[in-house]
Amino acid sequence: MPELPEVETTRRGISAPLRGRIVTGLTVREARLRWPLQRGLSAQVTGQRVGSVGRRAKYLLIELETGTLIAHLGMSGSLRVVSPGIPPGVHDHYDLLLSSGKCLRFNDPRRFGSLLWTRRDPERHRLLAGLGPEPLGADFSGDYLASVACGRRVAVKPFIMDQRIVVGVGNIYASEALFRAGIDPRRAAGRTSALRLGDLVAAIRETLDQAIRQGGTTLRDYVDPRGHPGYFRQQLFVYERAGRPCRRCGTPIRRVVQGQRASYFCPSCQR
Repeated sequence: MPELPEVETTRRGISAPLRGRIVTGLTVREARLRWPLQRGLSAQVTGQRVGSVGRRAKYLLIELETGTLIAHLGMSGSLRVVSPGIPPGVHDHYDLLLSSGKCLRFNDPRRFGSLLWTRRDPERHRLLAGLGPEPLGADFSGDYLASVACGRRVAVKPFIMDQRIVVGVGNIYASEALFRAGIDPRRAAGRTSALRLGDLVAAIRETLDQAIRQGGTTLRDYVDPRGHPGYFRQQLFVYERAGRPCRRCGTPIRRVVQGQRASYFCPSCQR
């Protein structure tokens, strides 16, 4: 599933081609996404100029003059700016047509992505209201994480994957950040010292920053707006490396299941 670095890479890739352009139409080939596309959506957005292209958690926010398109890539989706004349593939579900003669094309084999429209402040939308702070923002700090972890028995890995605690730290980057911070993913969040949680905040920032610079991580389907895969996979320390030697100490990486998700860690480097 595309996580924050992949969504941020997508945002950066589509921002310049969209910003300032007029939407000339919306071609829908498959409306049955995670939530059915709103009827009459093309009429709502046609003729409007695109302002900023933002991101909140794993949602892309395409700001128009009277509202905001909220796009999600789902589990296997990607957005590319292409010529409308390029024949669409079987999984190309919609094109947002632009005055530049290009279009923003959404591809999603599993159809878990979405495109929603709101005239209200998007931060008040039901999908965004109640989300935690951005991990790369000033509100996410060691003091904050220690305050919300106090007394919590939940293991630290699912804790930092909780979107109400901090957004965008998915399975890959949670495992990698915990390795960098030297914290066992099974340790209770409330029994992790404030000092170590501060180290974890720094590790999360470092991991996400590095992944964004590498264009994200491609394990299966993800490509960026130019059709390129993400290259952070080559720098993974623990994720999907069960049984292989730790890159630091040589101890075999272990795999456990937490909350129905695979967790990977080094039993020597992480305590």
